[in-house]
Amino acid sequence: MTIFYPQGVDSVKVNGQWKVDSIYHTITPFKFTNQNNKEVSNKDVKGKIYVADFFFTRCGSICPKMTSQLTRVQNAFKDNKEINILSFSIDPEHDSVEVLKNYADQYKAISGQWHFLTGNKHEIYNLGVKGFKIPVGDEGQEVTPDYFHSSRLILVDHKGRIRGYYNGVSRDEVDKLILEIKVLLQEYKD
Repeated sequence: MTIFYPQGVDSVKVNGQWKVDSIYHTITPFKFTNQNNKEVSNKDVKGKIYVADFFFTRCGSICPKMTSQLTRVQNAFKDNKEINILSFSIDPEHDSVEVLKNYADQYKAISGQWHFLTGNKHEIYNLGVKGFKIPVGDEGQEVTPDYFHSSRLILVDHKGRIRGYYNGVSRDEVDKLILEIKVLLQEYKD
């Protein structure tokens, strides 16, 4: 099963009976600038389901593949304003608003649904490691875009909790992601 629960499982007493209750990691607050030079924060996706990834526009390996797979995710939910995609640049010194705008246009990103984000490098890396739990390697090494590379797509529910990790270069894994977004949408309607 693809779903990964970073914090494990706990039990709670409901109506006198013990029930297993999953404990999910909640994303830490963030605020960055998107490809349209608009500020986007965790408050903008509050109450929505979103998929997050960390990429850089000069990447010649996994990033174009992941972004193409995210285009599939966008197209699967293009008429649903409750689904967003947040792509955080791990090379903010190069990935300016203008560069991100060109990149977004190249992948036909729908404005307002798919945000390519840039900002302070330290804050982005900190969000990746502590907020989204992306592993980056050995402590003490300098973190660079190549070193911070991850093919993970992260599914976040409407309460800002991580619900799963998916291999962003695998068509099958992205198919599972799309299916599990549909399951979350149904879960919140019930």
